[in-house]
Amino acid sequence: KVYLQMLCFHQSLSSLDPTQQQQLLVAGSSVAVLLTCYYWVYQGTKTKRIPIGDGWWGAGEKPQSEDEKVFPFQVQTSDEEIQDLYDRIDRTRYTEPLEDTGFQYGFNSTYLKKVVSHWRHQFNWKKQIAILNKYPQFKTNIEGLDVHFIHVRPPHREGQRVLPLMLVHGWPGSVYEFYRILPLLTNSLDSLAFEVICPSIPGYGFSEAPHKQGFDTLAAARVFHKLMERLGFSDYYLQGGDWGAIITTNMAQMKPECVKGLHLNMLTNNMRGFGVLFSILIGRYLPWLVGFTREDVRRLFGSVGFMEKNIYEIIRETGYLHIQGTKPDSAGCGVNDSPVGLAAYILEKFSTWTDFNNRDLEDGGLERKFTLDDLLTNIMIYWTTGSIVSSMRFYKENLKTNIDNRLDNHTGVYVPTGLAAFPNEVRHVPQSWARDRFRNIYSYSYMPRGGHFAAFEEPQLLADDLLQFVKKVEKL
Repeated sequence: KVYLQMLCFHQSLSSLDPTQQQQLLVAGSSVAVLLTCYYWVYQGTKTKRIPIGDGWWGAGEKPQSEDEKVFPFQVQTSDEEIQDLYDRIDRTRYTEPLEDTGFQYGFNSTYLKKVVSHWRHQFNWKKQIAILNKYPQFKTNIEGLDVHFIHVRPPHREGQRVLPLMLVHGWPGSVYEFYRILPLLTNSLDSLAFEVICPSIPGYGFSEAPHKQGFDTLAAARVFHKLMERLGFSDYYLQGGDWGAIITTNMAQMKPECVKGLHLNMLTNNMRGFGVLFSILIGRYLPWLVGFTREDVRRLFGSVGFMEKNIYEIIRETGYLHIQGTKPDSAGCGVNDSPVGLAAYILEKFSTWTDFNNRDLEDGGLERKFTLDDLLTNIMIYWTTGSIVSSMRFYKENLKTNIDNRLDNHTGVYVPTGLAAFPNEVRHVPQSWARDRFRNIYSYSYMPRGGHFAAFEEPQLLADDLLQFVKKVEKL
């Protein structure tokens, strides 16, 4: 309904002559002042936290007592597992691409053959496992699930403060997204360093998948709070993108007394209400009136206009969301059975979400930001754990009810918050919109380059912004 309202308002404004447009904008400005007054009164009535609750996601009934031991974990493989992969790759059937399509129809099969050839003949999974195991990994059972996490402590340096930090990944990523940024955070020569915990979301990679319906971001937030408590942390920083951004936001809403600061590289806001609609209508012409900067205008409207850039483009790129939010098991059984199908399904997102312009390239621009070994390592985490279906179910669990009715969407975030807006993120959220949810923004950065997979694409940029945010919080 909001999309249709914006379209009607946009078309109505365009049909007016300049004088009428000016009169409408002046009238709208008066309304905006009244809405702003109402906005601040309304914000004061918002709930300041969401209930923690409890859950049990293991098989069968909840036992009388839970085993809270933390035990070491290492990634392993076998010659049989690798041979099974090769046999399946060798039996792949390809479909020839249409001429001059690039990635417009999805993963271009001409380039896919190159990726698969590298996978079959050059990629060394045992070597990549050694890389995965270079950081200490553990598991512990929380709410009936064996939760996997990486825990990296920094080397001792005289006079250096060490702060606990949790990094949370999203889909179709994994904890491997953080392997480039981990040394920048833990082995820093700065006055601050981080003790980093990177959990795998239950149902992703090495964390056990839920056995019962209903495991959503709120459940994940509670599980991760329990993980930090079990590790002995009473307060800590959080950072996330994609689902990780929503999970860490829920953590801040759930137990704000434990969250010293929240840093996000994917920003979300509610695209509803006359305030947002009004800012879309006049933001391109009078950006200062609605709190937009010139950079906001450039990112929101571009050369094609708001509707094309933020609605039609999003519709074109969210087919996966509708499938995974409704019938994940039907689509998932195919990609769980075919390694090449799995690679095409996942890597197409690493192409497009890094930069929409990559759709015009035959190779999808994948090797501009990533190596094939890094991309295939992420694929192998899904393949060897058989976790693609359970990771897709996470969409169903979060979208099965009206998301507007969820309590977390009506609860502000009051902990210190840092927002890193990367230019090629799927959707841009100006700071003026972000304030609707995040009530204590300490920093908002227009990042110079990068897209959706910030830690994987631009680890140095993300690490620097995170460090500056934490320093500001610690100082103030």
